[in-house]
Amino acid sequence: MPHQRLSFLTALAALNATVALCQPASLVLRNGKIVTMNAAQPVAQAIAVRGDKVAALGSNADAAKWIGPQTKVIDLHGQLAIPGFIEGHGHFTGIGEYRLGLDLREARTWEQIVAQVARAAQQAKPGEWIVGRGWHQSKWDHPPDPNVEGFPLHASLDAVSPNNPVLLTHASGHAVFVNAKTMEAGHITRDTANPDGGEILKDKSGDPTGLLRESAQGLANRAHEAYLAKRTPAQAAAELRKVIDLATRECLSKGITSFEDAGSPLSTVDTFRAMAQKHDLGLRLWVMLRAPNAQLAANLDRYRMVGVGENHLTVHAIKRYMDGALGSRGAWLLEPYTDKPESTGLNIDDPADIRRTAELAIAHNYQLCIHAIGDRANREVLNIYESVFREHPEKKDLRWRIEHAQHLSAADIPRFGQLGVIAAMQAIHCTSDAPYVLLRLGPKRAEEGAYVWQKLMKSGAIVANGTDAPVEDVSPIACYYAAVSRRLKDGSVFFPDQRMSREEALRSYTWNNAYAAFEEHVKGSLEPGKLADITVLSKDILTVPEDQIPATDVKYTIVGGKVMFQQ
Repeated sequence: MPHQRLSFLTALAALNATVALCQPASLVLRNGKIVTMNAAQPVAQAIAVRGDKVAALGSNADAAKWIGPQTKVIDLHGQLAIPGFIEGHGHFTGIGEYRLGLDLREARTWEQIVAQVARAAQQAKPGEWIVGRGWHQSKWDHPPDPNVEGFPLHASLDAVSPNNPVLLTHASGHAVFVNAKTMEAGHITRDTANPDGGEILKDKSGDPTGLLRESAQGLANRAHEAYLAKRTPAQAAAELRKVIDLATRECLSKGITSFEDAGSPLSTVDTFRAMAQKHDLGLRLWVMLRAPNAQLAANLDRYRMVGVGENHLTVHAIKRYMDGALGSRGAWLLEPYTDKPESTGLNIDDPADIRRTAELAIAHNYQLCIHAIGDRANREVLNIYESVFREHPEKKDLRWRIEHAQHLSAADIPRFGQLGVIAAMQAIHCTSDAPYVLLRLGPKRAEEGAYVWQKLMKSGAIVANGTDAPVEDVSPIACYYAAVSRRLKDGSVFFPDQRMSREEALRSYTWNNAYAAFEEHVKGSLEPGKLADITVLSKDILTVPEDQIPATDVKYTIVGGKVMFQQ
């Protein structure tokens, strides 16, 4: 009897599938080049969507069979359609927050930044904070005068903003520059000691310059948070919604259908969950929790969620930081910086505390994602992972991640593949940071382990891809170009042997990112039964001349069969 019942159910399922196939599609894309990232059917001319899933792929002739009176039909006119881009590592709310402050990314001198602050101060009320992000001293045309380690002194900001605290975050997010008003609010004086994992940069006289590295940022950030705490709950909630909406619109306009968020507090996740349950999220979010161990231990089971709101929100990862960033000399190195021989960088979070986080992650079935940029930081993380894996042989296929994995010792590169650790990297950082990578590390270390995508892939590791937005523009096209070219603005190529092929780069932004989040069964490729997340591009980035890739536009961004952006 059980065997007969199983046969009946199998036959019924086959009948239902046949009936479904005969039903008209809700959306059909035809007359294009559809690259699926599915080896069984790598390319098609047309794709049919029913509901939020892919129903079929085939030829233009097949497309006619899928179209009914209510079917939305898009003629691709030969354009390229691919699985929706997945941002593999970014800071989602940070993108929206960026739009609410001063955008300092294009500044080529410190004087330009001072001028931006001056304009903002003229419009601000006394005591109102002026915030901005995106400056990078290594990208200025000339160093400020005077300066300490290439960073300016706060007097230049004091002159244009004497009545308003100023908080300007480094492009990397691992340093801030502040004025005297902010230091007053944060109780920062010449007598203030460096916090663990941070540094208050001081001049020869021992006075703070205004530059706060790594955990020292907290002195200013806490003062800013105290200012923001004066808002009513309704005002705070409205601003967060605005930030989320701004981030969503920007991501969709760049062809992103899923976003892997590199660390949000529980309160922000609460907002994400409420929006997902109401179907108010315009793209899919996969979120890492960023909270102290005590808070994690009390909440991990309650916050673990998969596919809330028709696969729009998943939370089953934890984020920690082992070190800082190379640009601000906060990356933790095995040997001193070439351009600052008295320093090996900074260890941000206590490795013993991170080890306790690892135990929480494995006990509660969470992925662990640790920020590590310097070769010492990467080694420390790999040591923790190897130790935990050895102690828990019953746990398989954990897919724990190292976020960035930018600068590695040759001895540690094979360990990624051996341990099954995901290298969650950002190709755009390679071409953006390369000019000062050589200054910080010297040519030998840079060649050995800086952005070594091919070496990692040959070790058997999965290399995921992203932008670390808002550190960089969230554009996958710019990041894809960096992956396949490694070409700098001056035309030179940074260690070309580590370039990805075009197919490897596209896989790193689609299937690999899905795999890195345990989501390859629902996204990352276009095949029947998977989510209908599709990006349509104006150029075929797999075949056009390399120098034409950056000029590629996003024509459509489709999430779950719905057109969420159209140029």
